[in-house]
Amino acid sequence: MKAGDAGPAAAVVVLAAGLGTRMRSDRAKVLHPVLGRPLVAWVLETAERIAAGRTVVVVGHQAEKVRAALAGRTVEFALQEPQLGTGHAVQQALPLLAGARGPVLVLCGDVPLLRVETLEALLDHHRDRRAAVTLLTARPADPAGYGRVVRSSGGAILKIVEHKDASADELGIGEVNAGIYVFDAAFLAEAVHTLEDRNAQKEYYLTDLVEVARVRGLGIAGLECPDPLEVQGVNSRVHLAAVQAVLRDRINTGHMEAGVTLLDPARTLIGPEVTLGRDVTLYPDTYLEGRTRVGRGCVVGPGTRIVDSVLEEEVEIRGFSVLTEAVVERGAAVGPFSHLRPGARIGPGARIGNFVEIKNASVGPGSKINHLSYVGDAEVGAEVNIGAGTITCNYDGVRKHKTVIGDRVFVGSDTQFVAPVRIGRGALIGAGSTITRDVPDDALALSRTDQENVAGGARRIFERLRRRKG
Repeated sequence: MKAGDAGPAAAVVVLAAGLGTRMRSDRAKVLHPVLGRPLVAWVLETAERIAAGRTVVVVGHQAEKVRAALAGRTVEFALQEPQLGTGHAVQQALPLLAGARGPVLVLCGDVPLLRVETLEALLDHHRDRRAAVTLLTARPADPAGYGRVVRSSGGAILKIVEHKDASADELGIGEVNAGIYVFDAAFLAEAVHTLEDRNAQKEYYLTDLVEVARVRGLGIAGLECPDPLEVQGVNSRVHLAAVQAVLRDRINTGHMEAGVTLLDPARTLIGPEVTLGRDVTLYPDTYLEGRTRVGRGCVVGPGTRIVDSVLEEEVEIRGFSVLTEAVVERGAAVGPFSHLRPGARIGPGARIGNFVEIKNASVGPGSKINHLSYVGDAEVGAEVNIGAGTITCNYDGVRKHKTVIGDRVFVGSDTQFVAPVRIGRGALIGAGSTITRDVPDDALALSRTDQENVAGGARRIFERLRRRKG
């Protein structure tokens, strides 16, 4: 196959085998999360959008964890053990690309800011130049740590010199290698096995293929990325925070352009899989994560975290609330300081107030649980009023049990429902009751002991206590 005979699609190799020692972490670098998604997943998301024929992820450190993090994606894995450089990594991937035709795109697993448009331009440039190898370059403000692109006086790319191997003159070059390449598949499959480890790191550098192509008289092309930030790799926690800020701003800008109000975008984090309807308003310090869906006209925050939950239209989540795997239906209000745990479902127009916790329970339309209550493993009907300090005692130490409260029940404050128990429609539960048996429809349930007032009893008890203390 002749260099430059590129097809309409590309095979992709993602290099994700390194530990990342400068992260100072027990976690492999590509597994560090950015907006809830591992670094390498951002790279694969971009790769998937360029219609790659096959995608191979080269794993090494914590290989099984990387595989698990990418479960469900259409990728194949190659193991690099030990890690002997980028050229050695690609050698491990090639058996999975046997017979591949067209360009092979090589990406780093720690460069999450790359845009689809940039990779498409790189592939087009490779095809137009009919090159054996095409590299993406950049001119960052600080080129330290990057390999330098050495060109001839006429501008032709001669080689790439890694930072640790560069001379003083070469370190003065401002154009750097971004670590992103397109190779002709036939050239790559043969030439990568000619690499040698004669360098300061004693590794097999993929960058040496540029010089191999030059010696053979094959085409070498380079495309400068207009925004150096796109090729920012993550080598430290500082870099991790910086790329997250960029991705946060991209996502937030997209939502604002689509009709969402962010009162302080720099203090609002929205995950990449979150969907927001028109006229949603997000207050500062709001975190929307996972596959959360927020309907039209909702108001959320401040200081709220919502994970894998659904808010239907016109919902209000008041400040400092936490929702996980919960559903809040149209027109309901939650918070402030509410906690909706997995399985919570709040019906239309319902009100869940401050310091209320709901777990694996449904609350019917128009019902109110306004303060200081716990409702777990329960069904609460429509138009129910639950007073402060009410709890469902759902756990006996071995099993969970269910409480069912019918429509239009009024529950007085400081009530305990000892499950399993069923409260009929229209019942009235007196304040301070402990309910251990079913209550019929329209019944009044009380479980108080008789009150006794002992004249002078308080004075006598306090006097006795003081004598003991003295």
